[in-house]
Amino acid sequence: MQRPGQYVLITPCRDEAAFARRTLDSVVAQTRRPDLWLVVDDGSTDATPAILAEYAARHPWIRVLRREDRGRRSVGPGVIEAFDHGWNAVRDLGHEYLCKFDLDLELPPRYFELLLARFEADPRLGTCSGKPWFVDEQGALVSEGCGDEMSVGMTKLYRRSCFDAIGGFVHAVMWDGIDCHRCRMLGWKAASFDDEELRFLHLRAMGSSDGGLWRGRVRHGRGQWFMGTGPLYMFASALFRMTRPPFVVGGFAMGWGYSRAAFERAPRYDDPEFRRFLRAYQLDALVRGKRAATERLDARQAAAWSGGAPAHARAQSSSAGSTR
Repeated sequence: MQRPGQYVLITPCRDEAAFARRTLDSVVAQTRRPDLWLVVDDGSTDATPAILAEYAARHPWIRVLRREDRGRRSVGPGVIEAFDHGWNAVRDLGHEYLCKFDLDLELPPRYFELLLARFEADPRLGTCSGKPWFVDEQGALVSEGCGDEMSVGMTKLYRRSCFDAIGGFVHAVMWDGIDCHRCRMLGWKAASFDDEELRFLHLRAMGSSDGGLWRGRVRHGRGQWFMGTGPLYMFASALFRMTRPPFVVGGFAMGWGYSRAAFERAPRYDDPEFRRFLRAYQLDALVRGKRAATERLDARQAAAWSGGAPAHARAQSSSAGSTR
């Protein structure tokens, strides 16, 4: 049985030789290292396996699981499939916290120390992260502009009891949005913090890992349709994204992906209660702003929090990821 406060990193990865060493070195340098780091190599064909083997030989708390090559990178469901493969291997070890963690990040040294302190200070905090930044073509640091009300997909640190309550991640694009909204449905809080010591470098532009930025933004728009986002909120979100790199084009691609999915009547996340909850929050966010809407919702949902999962929530979570 693990002692309180221990945490495990689970890293699904594929062909990350260009970034792996910087990520590995930044985790090794943490003031609060993970008690176990399980890297799930999802069929890499570059130098990633050799790099991982080198670090695992030097650090006994780093382990590597190898999966067969699927023949291509698969964001969304493929990433979560690989994550679940790793989680199933370690879930019975009793860690209090777990983190889905990518292999294209560079962390500040106190990153996990400070986030774990946030959990200790707020028992309702179910998932959190720092903020992703990237270096643009001129060498300047630029924020990826992620909202404070979500933990970011590339490094989602979870309290184990919350992760169990929501039923894990959905095997679909927008898994990293659905999970945070499900947290709030059950009275938990989700957050990301922009403290200077929690800003990390995203070494690859968000959404560009499979087919480039245009395809990634279109995929994001389709994911918003799947999740249940309303058209007015999607329009506002696409306008905002036009102000972030790649300027204009990224927001247009998101809107195109959403509109095309709507025209095709593509499947949606099969939980009508969730979709109603999501749209009510999004409407309030449009009226009051995200920060005020999130604070109001967190206050209202305190009554739903029990520190674990109600029976009806566990039953709903068992069908997460199905579509109609």
